[in-house]
Order: sequence, then C-alpha cells, then structure tokens
Amino acid sequence: MEVKQRAAKSLVSRLGSVSDKTRADALRELRLSTKHDPDIRPILAECGAVPYLSEILYSNPHDLQENAAASLLNLSISSKHDLLSSPGLLDSVSHVLRRHSSSSSPAAVQSCSALLHSLLVVDSLRPIIGSKRDIVYSLIDVLKSPNSPPRSVKDALKALFGISLYPLNRATAIQLGIAPVLFNLIVREGRVGILEDATAVIAQVAGCEEASQEFAKVSGVRLLVDLIDIGTGLNMRIKENAVSALLNLARCGGETVVEEIRKWCLAESGFGVQEGISEVAESGSEKGKGKAAALLKILDGEFPRIVGSGSESECGGSSGVDLSENHRFVYLTFDSL
Repeated sequence: MEVKQRAAKSLVSRLGSVSDKTRADALRELRLSTKHDPDIRPILAECGAVPYLSEILYSNPHDLQENAAASLLNLSISSKHDLLSSPGLLDSVSHVLRRHSSSSSPAAVQSCSALLHSLLVVDSLRPIIGSKRDIVYSLIDVLKSPNSPPRSVKDALKALFGISLYPLNRATAIQLGIAPVLFNLIVREGRVGILEDATAVIAQVAGCEEASQEFAKVSGVRLLVDLIDIGTGLNMRIKENAVSALLNLARCGGETVVEEIRKWCLAESGFGVQEGISEVAESGSEKGKGKAAALLKILDGEFPRIVGSGSESECGGSSGVDLSENHRFVYLTFDSL
C-alpha cells in the first residue's frame, strides 16, 4: 500500500505542475490508474486529486476535459463523499453541462452526468445536488437538445432520476420545465431503453403537487394511458413506470386529476388500457403489481390514499415521502472509463 500511496502523491503533484505536458501526461496516467486499480481510487482522493481534476474541467482542450471527467467518474465509485466535500466540484460539473451544446466535449458531458448519477446513490447527497438549480436545468436542457447524443440523453435521464428520488427536488424539476421535455422525448423517441428511463423519471416527478398542472399542459395523463394500452406492445417496465406515474398523480393531484385519469382509462376505446393495467397487476414486479392494483381500485371509484401519516398531504414538495418506490435504475452499471 505504501507503493500506491507514493504513486498517488506523485501523480497528484504532477497534476499541479506548471508544465502543460507534465499535467497532460499525469492526467492520462491517472485516468488509467483509476480505471484499472480500484484500490488506488480512495488514495488519490485523499491525496487531493479532486480539486485539480475539477479545475481541469474548465479546460478548453477536449482531451483534458474528457480525461478529467472520466477520472472523477472512476473516483466516484469508491470515494463519493470525498468528491462532494471537495470545494468547486459541482460548479465545475455545472460548467461542463451548461456548455453541452457548444464548447464542452460530448464525452465529458456524458461522464459528468454519469458522475452525478453515481453520487446520487447516496441518499444524503440528493438534496445537495438537487439544490443546484443550474445543474438540474442543464440536465433538462441536454434532453431538450435535438443534437444531444443518445448516450448523453440516457446519462442525463439517470442523473435526473437520482435527483428526483428526493421528494423536495421534484418541484424544482417541474418548475424548471422538465414535464414538456420528458413527454416530448416519449413522443419522438423510439429507442426502448430511453423510453424506459424517461418514464422512470416521469413516475418520480409525478409525485409532487406541482406536477398535475404541468402534466395537464402537455396531455400527460393521456400519453401515460396510451403507454399502458396493451395494443402498443411496449414492455413491462415502461407500463409499470406509466402505472406508477398515474398513481402518483392521483395521490398528489386531487379529485380533478383522479377524474381525468378515470376518464381516459375508462373511455370506450380504453379496454386495452384496463387490460394493460391488469397485465401489470398479474405479471409485473412485486411493486408493479401493488401499484397496478391500487390504480385499478381508483378506477373502480376508490379515492386514492395519500402515502404518509397525519392530515397534511405528504407528496413530494410538501413533507418529502417517496411515493414511487419504483427505483428501477441499476446504479453503477457504467464501466470505469
């Protein structure tokens, strides 16, 4: 271990060199080390690599920016708290994301989004990251841009999913315009993986009182109902996410939203929808079955139960109960880079 400590100290020292070549060489070496040697990751973080890497994210050369972002992502696998406790990390990540369509490297944008997703595994980090409105806005803007690579879109969705796991962050995402962006993505996107991820985020942000009004502006209930219809041939995960979203809307949106959900699900043309919900209730995951059963009760006339205790509504945006329970993203599925 002493050998690795010496190697880590040497690498970090070279990152601070006044020589551009020395810094670039050290950065490439550090990226390889963090990719292939899990044991050295916490040592590098403890030796002060993170502030240097954060600073390099502001660099113009794409190769430097990419190597720094990938190294931070690799470090995050083992040293999440060390990263977020480093001053300036989130500001530098925001810098990369804000310039996703101009000066930032696409690979760096992807790595920074994946870095956020990695950090958001930790419950206590979700309110910290979610309070950075510039980061949330930039991730939404990645989804909105027609020129964003599919990998960037997917990583941005994963980061937004992690952010919306903290209930009080959902209202922020709604206020920053996430609803029309997500539903537009569903309408124009044909790739199953992105549809799965987008509907997972929709299911989360639906769990706040602010969601119903914004969903109504984009015919969100009707679009979610269409996803459940058995005639669409969509997979079970997408249907489960849509069921979860409708259930969360019903629980948080009040009687008007409940009536709209009933109207679209029980329409004359809605037999395939009811059959789709029943399919989830019979063949979905355990959580999916429970949510579908609860939605069917709502369609039968039962008013939805608000999750939580006491008389105050406990949807996200009020007291912070996680309504969705549909954590279907698998964290840390990315490879070290």
